[in-house]
Amino acid sequence: MKEAKVLLIIPAYNEEENILKAYETIENYNKKNKSRYDVIVINDGSTDKTSKICHENNIPIIDLVHNLGIGGAVQTGYKYAYYHDYDIAVQFDGDGQHDIRYVEKIITPILKKQADLVIGSRFVEKIDTFQTTFARRTGIKIVSCFMKFATKKKIYDTTSGFRACSKELIYDFSLSYPSEYPEPITTAEVLRKKYKVSEVAVEMKEREGGKSSIHTWKNAYYMANVCLALLAVKIRRYKRCPKV
Repeated sequence: MKEAKVLLIIPAYNEEENILKAYETIENYNKKNKSRYDVIVINDGSTDKTSKICHENNIPIIDLVHNLGIGGAVQTGYKYAYYHDYDIAVQFDGDGQHDIRYVEKIITPILKKQADLVIGSRFVEKIDTFQTTFARRTGIKIVSCFMKFATKKKIYDTTSGFRACSKELIYDFSLSYPSEYPEPITTAEVLRKKYKVSEVAVEMKEREGGKSSIHTWKNAYYMANVCLALLAVKIRRYKRCPKV
């Protein structure tokens, strides 16, 4: 049986403090476990030394001329995955929050044809030692309720950026991917298109350096807009892309 080609898509904006360590962690894991997880860093118009560090250390990278935001950066990664014929693509943060040890766990349901999209979740089991703020956890729960209303399926970790998707979804996402609130909106759209979505328990860590792009004052604004967008997803008609 052919070994599945797996790509880790790492969107990066001003991650000079983290990106080299994140890449070396993946490479060390590959060597130790004889795995073959490829990497592509999408440098989303960083104004720091992210690009320079990647080029100096031979880290595979695509430099975007302008900052497109997380949605545009991730879609670039999916386009790369599609044109290079990957079987599975995994979104993986470059700030040290995602644990490379859990990649095998989130790709397994796809390898077994049990799911098209697998979300690494902090909330399906209580194994996570790092907790986000109370305000963010509350917001995630509210978004989860709107997600269930829009799709009839309960998703616990609606904002998780640690996700794996199948070859068919790689093609789908390469064609269309939202620029705002991409994780909850794409999950809802995938469910409306009748793809199979599952969550697996993972542990996440606190970012190791730099600053997050999400600030406390944005939480209420983010939650309100995501909920409105999910209502829009509920009333739209969707159809799956042709199989690749």
